[in-house]
Amino acid sequence: MERDAPAWVAATGAVPAGEQYVTLTLQGSGADTVVLDGLAVRTVTKRAPLPWNDYAMGYPGVGCGAGVPTRSFGVALDSARPAVAPLPGQRDFPFSVSESEPEVFHIKAATSAHDVSWYLELSWSSGSRHGTLKIDHNGRPFRTSGRGGRTGYEFPLGGEGWVGAGTTVH
Repeated sequence: MERDAPAWVAATGAVPAGEQYVTLTLQGSGADTVVLDGLAVRTVTKRAPLPWNDYAMGYPGVGCGAGVPTRSFGVALDSARPAVAPLPGQRDFPFSVSESEPEVFHIKAATSAHDVSWYLELSWSSGSRHGTLKIDHNGRPFRTSGRGGRTGYEFPLGGEGWVGAGTTVH
C-alpha cells in the first residue's frame, strides 16, 4: 500500500533514483515582508551511482491547493557546479513572502551519473535583517543516485505487486 511506502523506504535505507522532488512552503511569521533573495544547492559528496535495483511506485500526485502560488525549479546534480534554475515558463528569484502571502517551491533534482548528497541554502532579507536558511532532510543532506542501467521494477497503480520496469501501460 502507498501509505506503507515511507516505512519501507526508511527500513531499507532506500535512496531516490534518477530524480528527487523537494517541496518548500515558505511563509513569513509576522507583519513584515520577507524577500527571498536566492536558492543555492550545495553538494556534500558525489560518488559513483549505487549498484542497487531501481524500484518505482506509481501513485497519483498530491496537489497543493488554496490558490497558493507555486514555482518550479530544477537542479542538474551531474553538473560540475549544480545550480537551482527556474523551469521553462517560470521566473527566477527574488520572491517575497509574508504571513498572508506564502510561496510554494517545487524543486526537481536530477542525476544520471552520480550518487549525490546535497542540500539547499535559501538567502533572505527583511528590513535590516538577513540570513541563510539551510534546507536538508531532518539534519542530513538529501541523497539522489543515478539509475546507471540498474535492473528496474515498478508497482503500478492498482497493481498487485512488483513487475519489471516498462512492462505496464502508463
